[in-house]
Amino acid sequence: MSGSDNQSDDPGVELRKETLDKDLTRMAEVNAALLSSARPVFAVGIGILFLALAGIVASISVGPQPNFVFIIVAAMLGGYMALNIGANDVANNVGPAVGSRALTLMGALVIAAVFESAGALIAGGDVVSTISKGIIDPSLVPDSQIFVWAMMAALLAAAVWVNLATYVGAPVSTTHSVVGGVMGAGIAAVGFNAVNWVTMGKIAASWVISPFLGGLIAALFLAFIKINIIYREDKIAAARRWVPILIAIMASVFTSYLLVKGFKRVWKPDSVTVLMIGGAVFVGAVVLLRPWIRKLSDGLENRNESLRILFRLPLICSAALLSFAHGANDVANAVGPLAAILHSAQSGEIAARVVIPIWVMVIGAVGISLGLFLFGPRMIRLVGAEITRMNPMRAFCVALSAAITVIFASALGLPVSSTHIAVGAVFGVGFFREYYTTHSTRRRDYVLSRKPNKDADSPASPAPVARKDARIRKLVRRAHFTTIIAAWFISVPATAVMAAAVFWALSAVL
Repeated sequence: MSGSDNQSDDPGVELRKETLDKDLTRMAEVNAALLSSARPVFAVGIGILFLALAGIVASISVGPQPNFVFIIVAAMLGGYMALNIGANDVANNVGPAVGSRALTLMGALVIAAVFESAGALIAGGDVVSTISKGIIDPSLVPDSQIFVWAMMAALLAAAVWVNLATYVGAPVSTTHSVVGGVMGAGIAAVGFNAVNWVTMGKIAASWVISPFLGGLIAALFLAFIKINIIYREDKIAAARRWVPILIAIMASVFTSYLLVKGFKRVWKPDSVTVLMIGGAVFVGAVVLLRPWIRKLSDGLENRNESLRILFRLPLICSAALLSFAHGANDVANAVGPLAAILHSAQSGEIAARVVIPIWVMVIGAVGISLGLFLFGPRMIRLVGAEITRMNPMRAFCVALSAAITVIFASALGLPVSSTHIAVGAVFGVGFFREYYTTHSTRRRDYVLSRKPNKDADSPASPAPVARKDARIRKLVRRAHFTTIIAAWFISVPATAVMAAAVFWALSAVL
């Protein structure tokens, strides 16, 4: 045979054609590229199908009437907003758990979808405010038709803005997006005097307060874990002492969080009741967790990887509870304006609060879960792994900080954003690690004591790493930081301008 046939007289050599291998490799690469490019198209197609179904459900539920078309369009806009809430906002609840590998991506998607839907349908409430956060006085709107146009403009502007933020990789507050949309549409419809500027001032203040509080609390808990558990000679003994207390704090805080936020439309206990129930949960959890942690830690090596096992189950529980509370609260961002449009279109009245029909709530719940599955994985990876590196201890601090900050802010009456809090906690963990890595003498002494000597006969310790070199190490990606902060600050004005433009366009056309 000729050499060009790539055949060998040696029977031990496999006969093959290099050109065929190259062609097969190219075909495999092309198929992989086609599948990769088809995924976004498939997701968009399913999303469009869901919006069409939302319109069909609305048409069947309300039947023929004068404002039939407005209601169908509003139902599709509400579904579009719900999809975007699922794609952008839910990542804050499960992202740290995924980034720390306490949950797989698929496991997180399933847990979040189930508990978001449960929160929306069980505790989402049957009554909702027509004007988000009370920033516009409904009595100043001249008639129901203008009110319907204003709500449609606000809903469309908020949904488009959250969609754009998801596209550029910026987790933003859907509540602030709706607030900005309502404010812009209200100004376009009535004028600047319609806006409650005191309320808007509180919302603007929360842009700074929310992430700062979240970051500070997360950093404090991480500092406690590093000082009292991670950089101890006997990590397992330290974990047996402190981990039950930390998890009990989480159990108590999340119980209070659900009472304050998750079940507030089902049962709204007073502060004393919340404190008593939270305290009882803390004591009971400590009693139950001490033997469980001791048993779980038996046989574990004295290393950081062993500590991560102890925090995995609490992280899974926190992801579920955060998702439930989020579904109970933020489903109103999608269905609130839709319910307001439906009420005004059917009755011709402008009410401050309206009842939400079950089919409207189902659109919101299904839309959030579907948006999470179709478009959420990218944002989950960003929050969980791309801003800063996560492990179970850091993710635990983020989840605990999110719940504590929401409770604290609610007690002060501050209209904080759960998105700003959670992402601020992620930033807080990352920036604290930067500082601690550079400045902590405890960490430096611990690391040096673990380094082996080059010469067994020489007890001299290796030279410490130069502080200048340590400062070069950045543990938070600055590109993500600047993009997210910028998106936060322009969310309200951007959606306000967009809503005003949409309202004026509707007024001109209709």
